[in-house]
Formats: sequence, C-alpha cells, structure tokens
Amino acid sequence: MANKIETAVFAGGCFWCMVEPFDTLPGIIKVRSGYTGGHVDHPTYEQVCSHTTGHTEAVKIWFDPDKISYKDLVEIYWQVTDPTDAGGQFQDRGDNYRPVIFVDSDQQRQIAEKSKNDLAASGTFGDDPIVTQIEDASTFWEAEEYHQDFYKYNQARMKIQDAPREDFIKQHWQTKTK
Repeated sequence: MANKIETAVFAGGCFWCMVEPFDTLPGIIKVRSGYTGGHVDHPTYEQVCSHTTGHTEAVKIWFDPDKISYKDLVEIYWQVTDPTDAGGQFQDRGDNYRPVIFVDSDQQRQIAEKSKNDLAASGTFGDDPIVTQIEDASTFWEAEEYHQDFYKYNQARMKIQDAPREDFIKQHWQTKTK
C-alpha cells in the first residue's frame, strides 16, 4: 500500500526562513515558498510586498504522515516563530508576515487548536497571549523560482536574515530542544 502524502501550510515571517527548519526533517518530501490567504490570483512577490493583495508569505510542506505527523510539524512551527507577535515576525513587519497556521481539514484544525491552547497554558511566553491565527487553507500560489530553496544558495544572506529568529529560538526553546 502506497503512503498517503499530506500537506501543511504555515506562515511565520519571511518564507526564506521557514523552509529550512522543515526541509531537513525525515519524512518531508518537499517544501515550497509561496503566498496564500489573499484575493489576487497568481500574485507576484512585488504585489504581496505592497500589502494590497491580502496574501501572507507561507510555506507548503508535503510530508509522509507515517514518518512525521502533522502534530510534530505544528510543534516545530511554534519553535521557529514568535507566536506572540501578530504584526509580523522578527525584522519582517506587516500583514504579509503575520503568523498563521492554515488548516485544510477538521483534524488539522483540532490538532493546531489543541497545540495552541497547550502552548498558551505552558507559560513559555509568560503573560503574553498566543496570537498566531488558525485559518482555513486557501489557494497556495508558489512564489517565483528564485525564492525556492533560498537558504541553500544564499547562506551569507540567510545568516543575517535569520539572526533575530535564531536569537529568539535560543531564548525560548534552547533548554527544551537539548
């Protein structure tokens, strides 16, 4: 029996920074950068950056649920985003960088909502509320090819781009991931 491939869509700031944490995991088939949640068909990067399309930069992840679960992906998502910042992520500001878990089934919604509630109850972020939205998935438009796998080909730029995110991860998760 062939494995069923599932997908997950997450937004958490610049999509360049969201690919590598998932792309390198066992069970991940592919990760693509793109745009979702807006009202313009086939948006371009320039259109999305203009804040006029309603789109959010996101990643779509194709995965083998026999090797990695959706729940596992959601747990990783929390560790690579700031779930207390609705105005963007790290140095990336604006609605196109907001943190969102886009769900495509009742099961994904239940997993994401439970995980969000568990995170809020954990006290990891003190009194700061968890503001990451959980929304129904809509059309995912792949970004231009030069955005795909950016971290592999532009390591110097990624080091600068990802520094605030790395500092945040160390501050909030270092003791939990060792």
